[in-house]
Amino acid sequence: MSSAPLQTEDFTFRDLNKNGRLDPYEDPRRPIEERVADLLAQMTLAEKAGLMFQTFAGFPMAGDETFRREDLRDTLAGQMVVNSLMNHFNFPGIIDPHLAAIWHNQMQTLAEATRLGIPVTFASDPRHAFSKNSAVSVQGGKFSQWPEPIGLAATRDPALVAAFGEIARQEYTAIGIRVAIHPMADLATEPRWARINGTFGEDAELAAQMTTAYIRGFQGEELGKESVACMTKHFPGGGPQKDGEDPHFPYGREQVYPGDNFDYHLIPFEAAFAANTAQIMPYYGMPIGLEFEEVGFGYNRAIITDLLRQKYGFDGVVCTDYSLVTDKPLPGGVLHATAWGVEHLSIPERVKKILEAGCDILGGEACPEVIIELVQSGQVTEARLDESVRRILRDKFRLGLFDNPYVDVDKAVEVVGNVQFLAAGALAQRKAIVLLKNGATAGNPVLPLRGRPKIYIENIVPAVAATYGQVVATIAEADLAILRLHTPYEQREGNFLERMFHAGDLDFKEPEKTRLLQLLTQAPTIVAIHLDRPAVIPEIAEQCAALLGEFGASDEAVLDVIFGRFAPSGKLPFELPSSMEAVRQQKSDVPHDSANPLFPFGHGLSYLPSA
Repeated sequence: MSSAPLQTEDFTFRDLNKNGRLDPYEDPRRPIEERVADLLAQMTLAEKAGLMFQTFAGFPMAGDETFRREDLRDTLAGQMVVNSLMNHFNFPGIIDPHLAAIWHNQMQTLAEATRLGIPVTFASDPRHAFSKNSAVSVQGGKFSQWPEPIGLAATRDPALVAAFGEIARQEYTAIGIRVAIHPMADLATEPRWARINGTFGEDAELAAQMTTAYIRGFQGEELGKESVACMTKHFPGGGPQKDGEDPHFPYGREQVYPGDNFDYHLIPFEAAFAANTAQIMPYYGMPIGLEFEEVGFGYNRAIITDLLRQKYGFDGVVCTDYSLVTDKPLPGGVLHATAWGVEHLSIPERVKKILEAGCDILGGEACPEVIIELVQSGQVTEARLDESVRRILRDKFRLGLFDNPYVDVDKAVEVVGNVQFLAAGALAQRKAIVLLKNGATAGNPVLPLRGRPKIYIENIVPAVAATYGQVVATIAEADLAILRLHTPYEQREGNFLERMFHAGDLDFKEPEKTRLLQLLTQAPTIVAIHLDRPAVIPEIAEQCAALLGEFGASDEAVLDVIFGRFAPSGKLPFELPSSMEAVRQQKSDVPHDSANPLFPFGHGLSYLPSA
């Protein structure tokens, strides 16, 4: 079949096959369920097995700006398409939109040359945040840059979140990304958890509102040819991690509910179901002390089949989180399979248990031969595969990939990171900033700053700061200081992924704590802290002249608020605890429960007279 679309006055589809006719599944005039049934009936066991895996696709970093189908056959992704018949991939990281569109189209051409021509579905982790934990998102490149999802929640503006989803959808589809491996509907009820920046905070009702708006922005009211399908994660709610440790790693595998609050974490997912999220991803964690089997959620039939499928009636695609089955070599070590509770099982036994749990796609894996062997040995029925393949094909058809999977290379350059989208992201960065403190008393505000004061800065680009004030080399020369800080974390040893996670204690340690407090005594100091987790900063909050929290913002965005070019309007999406002891004493599954919080959930000042 040719890659050139066939245009008619009524519909678009790929050229007639070599027999001079359309297979029924290729005709977009037919109902989707009929097309799915026709294609499923033609598929071999190998083709079905290949459809049930999604993994990373490496971008060929060649100097040439064009990629030919025969060149891509030699890449790992190309070999997976041609030899393993896989066609779900996680889109690569930093890529120029022009090259990305060319590469995407050539990958689709490679897929179209297979026996049934099943198109590739490309997915992506979040890639729009100005600042991020790059272990759980990807570099933004030329995409518009927004606050982290936790910052979107700080805006308290569902319309803004929906607008973000609509803009991100256009940028994704321009280069061929059709599945968003987000939003995170998890709740940030454990303040030490390393993935809070990707959530909408600790309050279930707020998270439900934001999740709804997010999905509507990406998908529309229903999934269609212009949509990006949302893979909402991590069912039934990551976040209540024992001691705040993340289940990417063995010491974080236990998910605990000391407040008996399991159902509270389902509320944002119920909103996602109502918004018609296309797909779901369960988390790595294993539930402890509940009525469920104590195995990771991706292995857990009570969670996937009984709760998700039967109670909630979800019949969309369920994709496991990545690398549940096989170990992966990484720089500095090995990323061991997150087979929590089933570590003793062999690889085939793990895959069988995942299928028995009710999952459809194995994320981060590339071993369809295991499924083939399970069916040939009688351990898994081909009818069980058909259940998953039917769901997977349905989404490909709903997204219009069978009708025309290709993108317009020139349009990709025009759409990705255009002026309007960049401006919208920059405005959202400012709207998310929370003014936590402004002067020693309410009647004596320090902000907004006026004129061009002499300023001492840390972690701000001097050339940017110079457009707001006179930058000086030492704090002794300054009228005031402006410091940009980051919520503290404990640097972990291990593989590169473990070292990139921001986990552990939330307070500044010596000698940095003393250094900062000494600075605060030398000049009036404005502190802007990046809150990817709830920082524990009672002494800094007491001694600084003004305090702001940001969730992914440029220097310009922060300084615009400090100098009154934008009035702060954000509200805290989580509380800031008063001490690490309060953090340790709170219940990991309960919101708003640390003793005497420094700043409560929802706190946020403004410059407006009515504040």
